[in-house]
Amino acid sequence: MSLHFELVTPEKLVRSDEVYMVVVPGSEGEEGVLEGHAPYMTTMKDGMLKVYKTEGAQPEEIAVRGGFAEVAPGGLTVLAEHVDS
Repeated sequence: MSLHFELVTPEKLVRSDEVYMVVVPGSEGEEGVLEGHAPYMTTMKDGMLKVYKTEGAQPEEIAVRGGFAEVAPGGLTVLAEHVDS
Protein backbone atom coordinates (compact mmCIF):
# COMPACT_ATOMS: atom_id res chain seq x y z
CA MET A 1 0.00 0.00 0.00
CA SER A 2 1.56 3.31 -1.04
CA LEU A 3 0.65 6.96 -1.27
CA HIS A 4 1.36 8.96 -4.42
CA PHE A 5 3.13 12.13 -3.26
CA GLU A 6 3.99 15.24 -5.26
CA LEU A 7 5.84 18.30 -4.00
CA VAL A 8 5.51 21.34 -6.26
CA THR A 9 6.71 24.96 -6.10
CA PRO A 10 5.69 27.79 -8.45
CA GLU A 11 8.93 27.11 -10.37
CA LYS A 12 8.97 23.32 -10.73
CA LEU A 13 7.96 19.82 -9.72
CA VAL A 14 10.36 19.07 -6.86
CA ARG A 15 9.39 15.46 -6.24
CA SER A 16 6.97 12.80 -7.43
CA ASP A 17 7.18 9.50 -5.57
CA GLU A 18 5.35 6.56 -4.05
CA VAL A 19 5.76 6.70 -0.26
CA TYR A 20 4.28 5.16 2.89
CA MET A 21 3.30 8.35 4.74
CA VAL A 22 3.83 12.12 4.72
CA VAL A 23 3.46 14.38 7.77
CA VAL A 24 2.38 17.86 6.67
CA PRO A 25 2.98 20.99 8.81
CA GLY A 26 -0.64 22.15 8.55
CA SER A 27 -1.79 25.48 9.92
CA GLU A 28 -3.88 23.57 12.51
CA GLY A 29 -0.97 21.27 13.46
CA GLU A 30 0.92 18.35 11.97
CA GLU A 31 -1.21 15.95 9.93
CA GLY A 32 -0.15 12.46 8.87
CA VAL A 33 -1.37 11.33 5.46
CA LEU A 34 -1.52 7.66 4.43
CA GLU A 35 -2.98 5.95 1.36
CA GLY A 36 -6.79 6.08 1.56
CA HIS A 37 -6.92 9.29 3.64
CA ALA A 38 -10.18 11.20 3.30
CA PRO A 39 -9.96 14.07 0.78
CA TYR A 40 -9.20 17.46 2.28
CA MET A 41 -7.23 20.65 1.77
CA THR A 42 -5.23 22.63 4.32
CA THR A 43 -2.96 25.64 4.38
CA MET A 44 0.56 25.01 5.59
CA LYS A 45 2.76 26.88 7.99
CA ASP A 46 6.54 27.06 7.63
CA GLY A 47 8.01 23.81 8.85
CA MET A 48 9.30 20.37 8.02
CA LEU A 49 7.53 18.01 5.66
CA LYS A 50 8.35 14.49 6.89
CA VAL A 51 8.38 11.83 4.18
CA TYR A 52 8.37 8.18 5.25
CA LYS A 53 9.44 6.00 2.31
CA THR A 54 8.35 2.78 4.09
CA GLU A 55 6.58 1.85 7.31
CA GLY A 56 8.98 2.21 10.26
CA ALA A 57 11.60 4.08 8.20
CA GLN A 58 13.33 7.23 9.40
CA PRO A 59 11.66 10.25 7.78
CA GLU A 60 13.29 12.42 5.17
CA GLU A 61 12.72 16.03 6.25
CA ILE A 62 12.10 18.75 3.68
CA ALA A 63 11.86 22.38 4.84
CA VAL A 64 8.86 24.13 3.29
CA ARG A 65 7.57 27.68 3.57
CA GLY A 66 3.90 28.46 3.07
CA GLY A 67 1.48 26.97 0.58
CA PHE A 68 -1.15 24.30 0.93
CA ALA A 69 -1.64 20.55 0.80
CA GLU A 70 -4.45 18.67 -0.93
CA VAL A 71 -5.39 15.03 -0.42
CA ALA A 72 -7.42 13.63 -3.33
CA PRO A 73 -8.17 10.10 -4.55
CA GLY A 74 -4.95 10.29 -6.62
CA GLY A 75 -2.76 11.00 -3.59
CA LEU A 76 -1.20 13.97 -1.79
CA THR A 77 -0.08 17.14 -3.57
CA VAL A 78 1.88 19.73 -1.60
CA LEU A 79 2.06 23.16 -3.26
CA ALA A 80 4.77 25.01 -1.33
CA GLU A 81 5.65 28.66 -1.82
CA HIS A 82 9.29 27.72 -1.25
CA VAL A 83 11.32 24.55 -0.59
CA ASP A 84 14.74 24.82 1.05
CA SER A 85 17.10 22.42 -0.66
